[in-house]
Amino acid sequence: MRRSHEPIFWSLFGAGGMLSALVGPALILITGVLAPLAIVLGPDALGYANMLVFVHHPLGKLAVLALISLFLYHGCHRMLHSLHDLGMHAGRGAAVFFYGFATAGSLVCAALLFTIGF
Repeated sequence: MRRSHEPIFWSLFGAGGMLSALVGPALILITGVLAPLAIVLGPDALGYANMLVFVHHPLGKLAVLALISLFLYHGCHRMLHSLHDLGMHAGRGAAVFFYGFATAGSLVCAALLFTIGF
């Protein structure tokens, strides 16, 4: 019996789903409503200087990388299985495309975060 790589992608899907369910609405509220209207946060809370300080810290880099990569894997996995639910059995080619896109996006994010420095 051949071993499957599917549990790896299901765990990334689950982690991305949990993160998008728990953190996603808070991010939308903070970055989409509260910060632009300066309701709770100061007018410069999400300014360039503050975000640069956040991303210079190793934990900030890890948080941004985890958020972007897990959102990408969750979205790509959901799109792949939505195609299957709609009756389009795309096969291995679609899986390689979707998971490759999520991997490439995660690697580009990691490279960009690495170029910012510590």
